[in-house]
Amino acid sequence: MDENPIETDYLVIGAGAMAMAFVDTLLKETNARIVMVDRHDRAGGHWNDAYPFVRLHQPSTCYGVNSRELGSGTKDTTALNEGLYELASGAEVVSYFDQVMNQQFLPSGRVRFFPMCNYTGDRLDDHRFTSLVSGADHQVRVCKKVVDATHAQTAVPSTHPPRYRVEPGVQCVPLNDLPKIRHPYASYVVVGAGKTGIDACLWLLQNGVAPATICWIMPNDPWLIDRANVQPGLDSFERTIGGLRAQFEAIAAADSIPDLFLRLEATGQLLRLDKSVEPTVYRCATVTQAELRELRRIDNVVRLGRVRVIEPTRIVFEQGSIATSPHALHIDCSASAIPTLPEMKVFDGGKINLLMVSSCQPVFSAALIAYVESHLVDQAQMNALCKMVPAPQIPTDWIRIWAVHLGNQLRWGEHEGLSRWIKQSRLFFMTAVVRGLKETDTEKLAQLHQLSVSRQQALANLPRLLGAIA
Repeated sequence: MDENPIETDYLVIGAGAMAMAFVDTLLKETNARIVMVDRHDRAGGHWNDAYPFVRLHQPSTCYGVNSRELGSGTKDTTALNEGLYELASGAEVVSYFDQVMNQQFLPSGRVRFFPMCNYTGDRLDDHRFTSLVSGADHQVRVCKKVVDATHAQTAVPSTHPPRYRVEPGVQCVPLNDLPKIRHPYASYVVVGAGKTGIDACLWLLQNGVAPATICWIMPNDPWLIDRANVQPGLDSFERTIGGLRAQFEAIAAADSIPDLFLRLEATGQLLRLDKSVEPTVYRCATVTQAELRELRRIDNVVRLGRVRVIEPTRIVFEQGSIATSPHALHIDCSASAIPTLPEMKVFDGGKINLLMVSSCQPVFSAALIAYVESHLVDQAQMNALCKMVPAPQIPTDWIRIWAVHLGNQLRWGEHEGLSRWIKQSRLFFMTAVVRGLKETDTEKLAQLHQLSVSRQQALANLPRLLGAIA
């Protein structure tokens, strides 16, 4: 063990997107010294393990850290995201975080980064980590708090092997390996219907694979968000604000959970792949109408539950089996990207848990937590401002997320300093939507007022809808 402990104000376990957003704000708002420890050789967390063709599912302009723009702020003019704001590629995201670390954090003289290291402490009083390369052990003396940035660990197929059994003779790869294909296969079997499954199907189709040769195994159908409804900028103002208002009006008017989802679908706020199949999951995944049309070209969709075993000539499910072939390429997309977490506090004594406190906005959540840590001292008040938003898993989480998110927003508005910071935060989606709005634009200001009225009406009906959830 290192006889000379490393002394720091904050020890941040992890250097993924949320950790980077937290540290960025902490550096701006305080004079704290920070140590960051991560198992990867550079910042970016799971983005270092993601598949080569991965892209953000949200506009780049609202991702990353507050102090540095990601992307060029332009719209795509080709492919399936045409007309919408750019989505950074995985390579761009990794490069971005690498630049933030090496051009901002480290030159500040207040951040020390220990890559390729595994934290082995207890997250309470005993803080230590070990190099995965040299084996050297280091002890850390934390003067203020330890920050656990590992709760949002995103599971990707390259690091999480399938839970089902794959027998000898079966060609099964994580979708990371798709760009390594060197010859055509007789057929392609995509296992999984989440973001990775969608991306795998779109990649195959965009590379000329005939839809008839694709089998899509879909254990659960997802509710999806129309990406055109969540665009930043005044040029998208009417559609974005109108979409939020439609969601609030659906909450206010719904007399049951099924009625709520029918209203959301009728107004285009939620989409599904097959209108004859009731979705059973919700993960905040977005698609464009063009992507949805592409996905609907795949007719061979198998809904027999989760895969249990893939044999050379048969795939066995929870609810039956189908034929396959030794000449088929099976593409594993079954890793659950968003972990299910128990209810916990963000501020827990000497520990900070980086959790989502804003709807489907992890990096903004982390930055906001850092601001609260920097300016408040009463943990009860701090936790009231940062109530944990549940990770999206099942459809009813849509309403649970809104309930917590709206409650947090009301309390943010009552804190002058935090409210002012949020209005300047580029990571907060609404900041990006209203950026450049002038006092003379009475029509848009009227729409914001109508949105506020709809939100109040939604808040009034939320308890009834929450009570209807078993």
